[in-house]
Amino acid sequence: MLVMPNKVQHSGQKVLGVFTLAMINVAAIASLKNFPVMAEVGIALVFFYFVAAIVFFIPTALVSAELATGWPSTGGIYTWVKQGLGGRWGFVAIWLQWIENVIWYPAMLAFVAATVSYLFAPELAGNKYFILMTILVVYWTCTAINFLGMEASGFISSVGAIVGTIIPSIIIILLTIMWIMSGKPIHISFNLHAFIPQMRHIDDFVFLVGVLLALCGMEMSAVHANEVKNPQYDYPRAIFLSTVIILVLSILGSLAIAAVVPRVQISLVAGVMQAFSAFFEADHAIWLTPILAIMIAIGAVAMVSTWIVGPSKGLLQTARDGDIPPFFQHINKNNMPVTIMLVQGLFVTILAFAFLLMPTVSSSYWILSVLTAQLYLLMYLLMFITGIRLRYLQKHIKRAYSIPGGKYVGMWIVAGCGSLAAFSGFILGFFPPSQLPTGNIWFYEGFLGLGTIIMLLLPLLIYSQRRKSWQLK
Repeated sequence: MLVMPNKVQHSGQKVLGVFTLAMINVAAIASLKNFPVMAEVGIALVFFYFVAAIVFFIPTALVSAELATGWPSTGGIYTWVKQGLGGRWGFVAIWLQWIENVIWYPAMLAFVAATVSYLFAPELAGNKYFILMTILVVYWTCTAINFLGMEASGFISSVGAIVGTIIPSIIIILLTIMWIMSGKPIHISFNLHAFIPQMRHIDDFVFLVGVLLALCGMEMSAVHANEVKNPQYDYPRAIFLSTVIILVLSILGSLAIAAVVPRVQISLVAGVMQAFSAFFEADHAIWLTPILAIMIAIGAVAMVSTWIVGPSKGLLQTARDGDIPPFFQHINKNNMPVTIMLVQGLFVTILAFAFLLMPTVSSSYWILSVLTAQLYLLMYLLMFITGIRLRYLQKHIKRAYSIPGGKYVGMWIVAGCGSLAAFSGFILGFFPPSQLPTGNIWFYEGFLGLGTIIMLLLPLLIYSQRRKSWQLK
């Protein structure tokens, strides 16, 4: 899932074990929202997930772990890239982390809107105006709640993660197992031919971008690496354990939807509820559908509420360093960056109208998800380059965790593999998926191309205008 800069406690206590750190990763990344995206490709999703895990998921975790234990600062990606590539690119990195979250909010809240529609009128899941209004109402409500401080936001996040993500994930997997064992019809083929994606056209591989986005966020836990009892051994074990759990939940959850809902009917925003409806209708327990809808909506809203403030606080650090005007340094009595959060809300409101410009809700959801992934992957590219560069520039800095393989070879292999995956995913995003109607090709390419260029040039322009007087004394 997505990155939230966390405050590192420098108490010196080694309090985190393998299981605890693994659960931090699972809570940050696993999301039901991602299940319908991969359900579109059927059993081939297993292939996509394993490839993404090897070339991107694990390299991300290992490189960020080394950077976090070498430079354990609350600035996270901003501090790391600033050390390796300079202040300008450090600002670009934190900007990309912030803006990709902003673009992600409408896509995530579209999932909330589609889920909520199952409480009273499931057909509204495909209504663009209902989706738009729900996005705006829920987002600004969450923003208002976050103005109250981290205590209120933290409570919502804790309850939502359990009620709305973990429990429904387990339920949908168990129901699918019961569905298959009872002999009910399934809509995917379990054979080797279906497992390997067809390699006839490049647009058949575009859903790999969705997998990369689903597996983003592992670097979030890296800020806790100094609190692990034995970083050199326990951190890789925690990475392995969380990788297995996340992949199992993601693969089985996605397969559950693919097995129960015909491929041509899968909605990227309502696929989870489509599967639950099919389960409960078959067992004459349709009354359970609204209950699951409420639970899932709570989890999704809680996730949005959590991330609204996280990236904003990351950008607040750059304001205090003088990278953006002092206007953005303003915080309220609850220590929340209200100015940045209001500007963030304006961006979200504008982006939400993309749902009125695309032919279907699913295609709108996809194009926003791709733009999110592309910006996020550019940030990762900077992180991987930083990992390699700091091995040369600051080799004297002690890292509690270092990637095995000598002074340079191991880092080059791991970060090089991650860089190649990030760059490949970025390029793939410009190809419309063969499984989805995306409308006018010029609008699709223009939206992604101009969106990426503008969001990359903006931080460079802003940084060029920085003033020494902007720095917080």
